[in-house]
Amino acid sequence: MSQRDRVIRDEIHRDILVPQTHAAIIDTPEFQRLRSIQQLSTCEYVFPAATHNRFSHSLGAYHLAGKFIHHLDEVNPGLLSESDKELVQLAALLHDVGHPPYSHLLETPDVFATFHSHEHWGKLILSSKETQIGQVLLNHLGFEKRKRLFSIMDGADVDEQGVNIPKFLKEIVSSQVDVDRMDYMIRDQANTGAQIGGFDSARVIRALRVNAKGQFVVKSWGLPAIEAYLVTRYHMYHQVYFHKVNMLTQSYLVTLLARAKELAHDGVLTLSEELNDMLLNSSLTAEKYARLNDAHVKVALPHWANHDDAILSGLANRLISRKGFHKSLRIDSLTVEMKDLVMPKIKEAIKANGYEPEFDVIAATIRKRGYLPYSQGIMLEDGRDASEHSPLIRSLIQPKERVLIFVPEEMRNQLETSVREWILPSQSSLAHF
Repeated sequence: MSQRDRVIRDEIHRDILVPQTHAAIIDTPEFQRLRSIQQLSTCEYVFPAATHNRFSHSLGAYHLAGKFIHHLDEVNPGLLSESDKELVQLAALLHDVGHPPYSHLLETPDVFATFHSHEHWGKLILSSKETQIGQVLLNHLGFEKRKRLFSIMDGADVDEQGVNIPKFLKEIVSSQVDVDRMDYMIRDQANTGAQIGGFDSARVIRALRVNAKGQFVVKSWGLPAIEAYLVTRYHMYHQVYFHKVNMLTQSYLVTLLARAKELAHDGVLTLSEELNDMLLNSSLTAEKYARLNDAHVKVALPHWANHDDAILSGLANRLISRKGFHKSLRIDSLTVEMKDLVMPKIKEAIKANGYEPEFDVIAATIRKRGYLPYSQGIMLEDGRDASEHSPLIRSLIQPKERVLIFVPEEMRNQLETSVREWILPSQSSLAHF
């Protein structure tokens, strides 16, 4: 480490070493914005300490990419050029720079008048001549090298000059076992306090090799580490990411902003410049997008809580006070087919009791595809998928899907009884499949 290199102390990885050229990228407003974008959006309503941000996660992914590179230098010396070593670390560092406020949650046209995926926004921000990060990145890499960086981030097989991008290089950034997933699972577990066992990222990395086809495979002795990794992922989804209160508060926030968008469009709600850009600006630029963060929404909530519109104020008050939350129907076996059957009847019952069906019945579908062998699967060195070696991994293959339906607390008991009666024929017919 040179005297000018920076040491960043991280809660997960301890010392993260950053050369000065990369520190200049980190020190731009567009990257620093990630400090104000929570990693887990509304998960803090369930786990109060889950307020960590995309900034620390991006640094963690960058650090793990460096560990990957060091490992490859040891087991496959000369496999990576010095240029590609830097580019894969920068790809990991910058993979989340285009996230909207509240991360994936607000990545929806229901909120943004100008809608793009976070990957698309990231590329616009990084290639813009008007953003500081775009200028710093171009000055450091140059035009051609920056284009190769974008190709790596896009998962391309070749860059724009037709030069091959090794498969393993892309797999470091995006695959079933990549630095993004490894860091966010470790970081999210630590900050939520979820007690689910965990896995050893260093051992997972050490178990990986590059085969003759240029892709990562796992040494047979590393299978237990892969099992721990996949089991951790399974439990994090079911205990944290798909927690019913997390799903409910996510729905509240998206519905709140969609309502604010509607009211502002009708001229009955005044928005800040930033929220106007988010909700109404149909020609939003990368420069203006890169100014948006969670704080612009949080500052508006107390004002909206006093608005005359009952829907806007009701949702805002719930998020401010964490009171008056809808309650989920305690029926674990609800499927999408059952939801389609009962939702019209639930809305009729809700309306008959003076509630607003459009806002007082909330359905959230939980879909987890499970581990996918052969589709970006995890291969062992004998060429077979990890699931062929492990009964534990095979048990994670089956997709999981269920539906949560939230209703006003006062009507939950009544509706639970009714819904169980309504779905009895459905349950009987489904049992034959």
